[in-house]
Amino acid sequence: MTELRIALGAMEFGTRIDEKTSFELLDAFVDAGGTWIDTANCYAFWQDPSGHGGQSEELLGRWFARRPGVRDRVKLATKVGCEPLWPGSFPEHTEGLTGKAIDAAVETSLRRLQTDHIDLYWAHRDDLNTPLEETVAAFGKHAAAGTIGRIGLSNYALWRVERARGLALQQGVMGPTALQLRYSYLQPRPFVRDQAHDHRFGWITDEVLDYADRNPEQDLFAYSPLMSGGYERADRPIQDAFDHPGTTRRLEALAKAAADLGVTRSEVVLAWLIGGTPSIIPIVGMSTPTYLTTALAGAHLTLPPETRTALDAAW
Repeated sequence: MTELRIALGAMEFGTRIDEKTSFELLDAFVDAGGTWIDTANCYAFWQDPSGHGGQSEELLGRWFARRPGVRDRVKLATKVGCEPLWPGSFPEHTEGLTGKAIDAAVETSLRRLQTDHIDLYWAHRDDLNTPLEETVAAFGKHAAAGTIGRIGLSNYALWRVERARGLALQQGVMGPTALQLRYSYLQPRPFVRDQAHDHRFGWITDEVLDYADRNPEQDLFAYSPLMSGGYERADRPIQDAFDHPGTTRRLEALAKAAADLGVTRSEVVLAWLIGGTPSIIPIVGMSTPTYLTTALAGAHLTLPPETRTALDAAW
Protein backbone atom coordinates (compact mmCIF):
# COMPACT_ATOMS: atom_id res chain seq x y z
CA MET A 1 0.00 0.00 0.00
CA THR A 2 1.30 3.45 -0.96
CA GLU A 3 2.16 5.63 2.00
CA LEU A 4 -0.20 8.55 2.38
CA ARG A 5 1.39 11.99 2.66
CA ILE A 6 -0.82 13.07 5.52
CA ALA A 7 -0.32 13.07 9.29
CA LEU A 8 -2.88 12.31 11.95
CA GLY A 9 -2.86 15.05 14.58
CA ALA A 10 -3.37 13.44 18.00
CA MET A 11 -3.44 16.69 19.98
CA GLU A 12 -6.67 16.09 21.89
CA PHE A 13 -6.61 12.30 22.01
CA GLY A 14 -7.08 11.29 25.64
CA THR A 15 -8.69 14.58 26.69
CA ARG A 16 -11.49 16.09 24.56
CA ILE A 17 -11.52 12.98 22.36
CA ASP A 18 -12.13 9.92 24.53
CA GLU A 19 -10.05 6.76 24.41
CA LYS A 20 -12.55 4.62 22.51
CA THR A 21 -12.97 7.18 19.74
CA SER A 22 -9.23 7.87 19.63
CA PHE A 23 -8.43 4.17 19.23
CA GLU A 24 -11.03 3.82 16.46
CA LEU A 25 -9.57 6.79 14.57
CA LEU A 26 -6.01 5.53 14.99
CA ASP A 27 -6.98 2.05 13.79
CA ALA A 28 -8.83 3.38 10.75
CA PHE A 29 -6.01 5.76 9.85
CA VAL A 30 -3.35 3.04 9.91
CA ASP A 31 -5.59 0.50 8.15
CA ALA A 32 -6.08 3.05 5.35
CA GLY A 33 -2.32 3.35 4.83
CA GLY A 34 -1.61 6.33 7.08
CA THR A 35 1.78 6.31 8.78
CA TRP A 36 2.54 9.70 10.37
CA ILE A 37 1.11 10.36 13.84
CA ASP A 38 1.92 13.75 15.35
CA THR A 39 1.67 14.69 19.02
CA ALA A 40 3.60 16.68 21.68
CA ASN A 41 4.59 16.24 25.29
CA CYS A 42 2.43 19.24 26.24
CA TYR A 43 -0.80 17.95 24.64
CA ALA A 44 -3.32 18.78 25.91
CA PHE A 45 -2.51 20.77 29.04
CA TRP A 46 -5.33 23.26 28.41
CA GLN A 47 -7.90 20.45 28.49
CA ASP A 48 -6.78 18.86 31.76
CA PRO A 49 -7.53 20.17 35.27
CA SER A 50 -3.91 19.52 36.24
CA GLY A 51 -2.72 22.18 33.81
CA HIS A 52 -0.06 19.81 32.48
CA GLY A 53 0.17 17.80 29.27
CA GLY A 54 1.10 14.23 28.45
CA GLN A 55 -2.38 12.81 27.97
CA SER A 56 -2.01 12.36 24.21
CA GLU A 57 1.35 10.58 24.53
CA GLU A 58 -0.03 8.31 27.24
CA LEU A 59 -3.03 7.36 25.12
CA LEU A 60 -0.79 6.54 22.17
CA GLY A 61 1.33 4.40 24.48
CA ARG A 62 -1.73 2.41 25.53
CA TRP A 63 -2.76 2.04 21.89
CA PHE A 64 0.67 0.68 20.94
CA ALA A 65 0.54 -1.74 23.89
CA ARG A 66 -2.85 -3.08 22.83
CA ARG A 67 -2.01 -3.33 19.13
CA PRO A 68 1.00 -5.67 18.82
CA GLY A 69 3.07 -4.82 15.77
CA VAL A 70 1.37 -1.50 15.02
CA ARG A 71 4.36 0.53 16.28
CA ASP A 72 6.40 -0.81 13.36
CA ARG A 73 3.75 0.43 10.92
CA VAL A 74 3.77 4.09 11.93
CA LYS A 75 6.13 7.04 12.01
CA LEU A 76 5.77 8.69 15.38
CA ALA A 77 6.44 12.39 15.91
CA THR A 78 6.34 14.24 19.20
CA LYS A 79 7.62 17.58 20.47
CA VAL A 80 9.46 19.27 23.32
CA GLY A 81 9.58 22.87 24.47
CA CYS A 82 6.06 24.06 25.32
CA GLU A 83 5.10 22.11 28.44
CA PRO A 84 4.10 24.67 31.15
CA LEU A 85 6.39 24.82 34.16
CA TRP A 86 3.32 25.15 36.37
CA PRO A 87 -0.43 25.33 35.73
CA GLY A 88 -1.29 28.56 33.96
CA SER A 89 2.31 29.48 33.13
CA PHE A 90 2.01 29.03 29.34
CA PRO A 91 3.23 30.75 27.21
CA GLU A 92 5.57 32.84 29.35
CA HIS A 93 7.11 30.01 31.38
CA THR A 94 7.65 26.66 29.70
CA GLU A 95 10.27 23.91 29.80
CA GLY A 96 12.21 25.42 26.89
CA LEU A 97 15.03 23.75 24.98
CA THR A 98 17.96 23.51 27.36
CA GLY A 99 19.96 20.31 27.32
CA LYS A 100 18.51 19.37 30.70
CA ALA A 101 14.93 19.98 29.52
CA ILE A 102 15.42 17.94 26.34
CA ASP A 103 17.02 15.04 28.26
CA ALA A 104 14.11 14.93 30.70
CA ALA A 105 11.49 15.27 27.98
CA VAL A 106 12.93 12.48 25.82
CA GLU A 107 12.92 10.10 28.77
CA THR A 108 9.36 11.04 29.75
CA SER A 109 7.99 10.82 26.22
CA LEU A 110 9.53 7.40 25.61
CA ARG A 111 7.98 6.13 28.84
CA ARG A 112 4.56 7.55 28.08
CA LEU A 113 4.61 6.30 24.49
CA GLN A 114 5.85 2.84 25.56
CA THR A 115 8.46 2.86 22.82
CA ASP A 116 12.25 2.90 22.57
CA HIS A 117 12.51 5.52 19.83
CA ILE A 118 10.83 8.58 18.34
CA ASP A 119 10.91 8.71 14.56
CA LEU A 120 10.77 12.51 14.35
CA TYR A 121 11.44 14.73 17.37
CA TRP A 122 10.35 18.35 17.09
CA ALA A 123 11.53 21.46 18.86
CA HIS A 124 8.01 22.79 19.43
CA ARG A 125 9.00 26.46 19.23
CA ASP A 126 12.23 28.41 19.26
CA ASP A 127 13.77 29.12 22.67
CA LEU A 128 15.65 32.39 22.35
CA ASN A 129 16.75 32.25 26.00
CA THR A 130 18.85 29.12 25.45
CA PRO A 131 21.99 29.15 23.28
CA LEU A 132 21.17 27.39 20.03
CA GLU A 133 24.46 25.51 20.33
CA GLU A 134 23.15 23.82 23.48
CA THR A 135 19.84 22.85 21.90
CA VAL A 136 21.53 21.47 18.76
CA ALA A 137 23.99 19.45 20.84
CA ALA A 138 21.23 17.96 23.00
CA PHE A 139 19.17 16.86 20.01
CA GLY A 140 22.30 15.50 18.35
CA LYS A 141 23.19 13.46 21.42
CA HIS A 142 19.83 11.68 21.42
CA ALA A 143 19.98 11.13 17.67
CA ALA A 144 23.38 9.48 18.05
CA ALA A 145 21.96 7.28 20.82
CA GLY A 146 19.17 6.09 18.53
CA THR A 147 16.29 7.42 20.61
CA ILE A 148 15.57 10.00 17.89
CA GLY A 149 15.39 9.07 14.22
CA ARG A 150 15.16 12.60 12.84
CA ILE A 151 15.05 16.16 14.15
CA GLY A 152 12.47 18.78 13.21
CA LEU A 153 11.93 22.45 13.97
CA SER A 154 8.41 23.84 14.49
CA ASN A 155 7.50 27.53 14.54
CA TYR A 156 11.04 28.65 13.72
CA ALA A 157 12.16 31.57 11.61
CA LEU A 158 14.04 30.36 8.54
CA TRP A 159 17.27 32.10 9.53
CA ARG A 160 17.23 30.17 12.80
CA VAL A 161 16.74 26.92 10.90
CA GLU A 162 19.82 27.60 8.81
CA ARG A 163 21.82 28.61 11.88
CA ALA A 164 20.85 25.34 13.58
CA ARG A 165 21.92 23.38 10.51
CA GLY A 166 25.25 25.16 10.46
CA LEU A 167 25.85 24.49 14.14
CA ALA A 168 24.99 20.82 13.69
CA LEU A 169 27.53 20.60 10.89
CA GLN A 170 30.17 22.25 13.08
CA GLN A 171 29.42 19.91 15.98
CA GLY A 172 29.30 16.80 13.80
CA VAL A 173 25.79 15.90 14.93
CA MET A 174 22.47 15.36 13.17
CA GLY A 175 20.73 18.54 12.03
CA PRO A 176 17.06 19.22 11.35
CA THR A 177 15.45 17.63 8.30
CA ALA A 178 11.85 18.74 8.80
CA LEU A 179 10.01 22.02 9.28
CA GLN A 180 6.53 22.44 10.75
CA LEU A 181 4.58 25.68 10.32
CA ARG A 182 0.99 26.69 9.83
CA TYR A 183 -0.33 26.78 6.25
CA SER A 184 -3.46 26.49 4.17
CA TYR A 185 -4.91 27.47 0.81
CA LEU A 186 -6.09 30.83 2.15
CA GLN A 187 -3.30 33.28 2.86
CA PRO A 188 -3.18 35.93 5.63
CA ARG A 189 -2.46 39.58 4.98
CA PRO A 190 1.23 40.58 5.09
CA PHE A 191 2.59 42.12 8.28
CA VAL A 192 0.21 40.26 10.58
CA ARG A 193 1.89 40.21 13.98
CA ASP A 194 1.52 38.16 17.17
CA GLN A 195 -0.95 35.67 15.74
CA ALA A 196 -0.78 31.94 15.02
CA HIS A 197 -0.19 32.88 11.38
CA ASP A 198 2.53 35.45 12.08
CA HIS A 199 4.60 35.75 8.88
CA ARG A 200 7.83 36.06 10.86
CA PHE A 201 7.94 32.48 12.15
CA GLY A 202 4.51 30.83 12.23
CA TRP A 203 3.48 30.61 8.57
CA ILE A 204 4.84 28.93 5.47
CA THR A 205 5.85 31.80 3.21
CA ASP A 206 7.04 31.78 -0.39
CA GLU A 207 10.60 31.84 0.98
CA VAL A 208 9.95 28.68 3.01
CA LEU A 209 8.45 26.98 -0.05
CA ASP A 210 11.50 27.88 -2.14
CA TYR A 211 13.79 26.69 0.66
CA ALA A 212 12.07 23.29 0.88
CA ASP A 213 11.96 22.93 -2.90
CA ARG A 214 15.73 23.53 -3.16
CA ASN A 215 16.52 21.36 -0.13
CA PRO A 216 14.56 18.17 -0.79
CA GLU A 217 15.94 16.52 2.35
CA GLN A 218 13.76 18.95 4.31
CA ASP A 219 10.20 17.64 4.73
CA LEU A 220 7.61 20.37 5.12
CA PHE A 221 4.67 19.76 7.48
CA ALA A 222 1.67 22.09 7.78
CA TYR A 223 -0.58 22.28 10.82
CA SER A 224 -4.13 23.70 10.87
CA PRO A 225 -4.46 23.19 7.09
CA LEU A 226 -8.27 23.12 7.23
CA MET A 227 -8.63 26.35 9.23
CA SER A 228 -10.32 24.59 12.18
CA GLY A 229 -13.22 23.57 9.95
CA GLY A 230 -13.62 27.02 8.41
CA TYR A 231 -13.85 25.70 4.86
CA GLU A 232 -16.99 23.71 5.64
CA ARG A 233 -18.67 25.11 8.75
CA ALA A 234 -20.48 28.41 9.06
CA ASP A 235 -19.91 28.38 12.82
CA ARG A 236 -16.13 28.46 12.26
CA PRO A 237 -15.52 31.90 10.73
CA ILE A 238 -12.28 32.68 8.97
CA GLN A 239 -10.00 34.74 11.22
CA ASP A 240 -9.57 38.49 10.76
CA ALA A 241 -6.05 38.16 9.36
CA PHE A 242 -7.56 36.51 6.27
CA ASP A 243 -10.10 39.30 5.68
CA HIS A 244 -8.92 40.75 2.36
CA PRO A 245 -9.96 40.60 -1.33
CA GLY A 246 -7.65 37.71 -2.11
CA THR A 247 -9.58 35.50 0.29
CA THR A 248 -12.81 36.19 -1.58
CA ARG A 249 -11.23 35.23 -4.89
CA ARG A 250 -9.61 32.11 -3.42
CA LEU A 251 -12.85 30.93 -1.83
CA GLU A 252 -14.60 31.36 -5.19
CA ALA A 253 -11.90 29.32 -6.96
CA LEU A 254 -12.03 26.68 -4.23
CA ALA A 255 -15.82 26.38 -4.42
CA LYS A 256 -15.66 25.98 -8.21
CA ALA A 257 -12.96 23.31 -7.98
CA ALA A 258 -14.92 21.35 -5.38
CA ALA A 259 -18.13 21.56 -7.44
CA ASP A 260 -16.38 20.55 -10.67
CA LEU A 261 -14.79 17.53 -8.99
CA GLY A 262 -17.77 16.58 -6.83
CA VAL A 263 -15.80 16.71 -3.59
CA THR A 264 -15.63 18.92 -0.50
CA ARG A 265 -13.56 22.08 -0.31
CA SER A 266 -11.47 20.49 2.44
CA GLU A 267 -10.53 17.61 0.15
CA VAL A 268 -9.40 20.08 -2.51
CA VAL A 269 -7.28 21.97 0.03
CA LEU A 270 -5.50 18.80 1.17
CA ALA A 271 -4.92 17.65 -2.42
CA TRP A 272 -3.57 21.12 -3.27
CA LEU A 273 -1.07 20.93 -0.40
CA ILE A 274 0.07 17.37 -1.03
CA GLY A 275 0.30 17.62 -4.81
CA GLY A 276 2.16 20.93 -4.96
CA THR A 277 5.84 21.69 -5.45
CA PRO A 278 7.20 21.17 -2.92
CA SER A 279 4.78 18.59 -1.57
CA ILE A 280 3.53 19.51 1.90
CA ILE A 281 2.45 16.97 4.51
CA PRO A 282 -0.72 18.30 6.18
CA ILE A 283 -1.30 17.50 9.86
CA VAL A 284 -5.02 17.05 10.28
CA GLY A 285 -6.82 16.76 13.60
CA MET A 286 -9.65 14.27 13.19
CA SER A 287 -12.26 13.92 15.93
CA THR A 288 -14.92 11.88 14.11
CA PRO A 289 -15.00 9.16 11.44
CA THR A 290 -16.55 11.68 9.03
CA TYR A 291 -13.57 14.02 9.34
CA LEU A 292 -11.22 11.08 8.90
CA THR A 293 -13.01 9.97 5.73
CA THR A 294 -12.75 13.49 4.32
CA ALA A 295 -9.05 13.75 5.15
CA LEU A 296 -8.22 10.39 3.61
CA ALA A 297 -10.20 11.23 0.48
CA GLY A 298 -8.25 14.46 0.16
CA ALA A 299 -4.97 12.59 0.55
CA HIS A 300 -5.94 10.28 -2.31
CA LEU A 301 -7.22 13.06 -4.59
CA THR A 302 -5.10 14.22 -7.51
CA LEU A 303 -6.09 17.61 -8.89
CA PRO A 304 -6.28 17.97 -12.68
CA PRO A 305 -3.57 20.36 -13.94
CA GLU A 306 -6.12 22.94 -15.04
CA THR A 307 -7.76 22.90 -11.60
CA ARG A 308 -4.44 23.46 -9.84
CA THR A 309 -3.58 26.27 -12.24
CA ALA A 310 -6.89 28.00 -11.51
CA LEU A 311 -6.42 27.60 -7.75
CA ASP A 312 -2.89 28.98 -7.88
CA ALA A 313 -3.93 31.93 -10.03
CA ALA A 314 -6.61 33.16 -7.61
CA TRP A 315 -5.25 36.07 -5.57
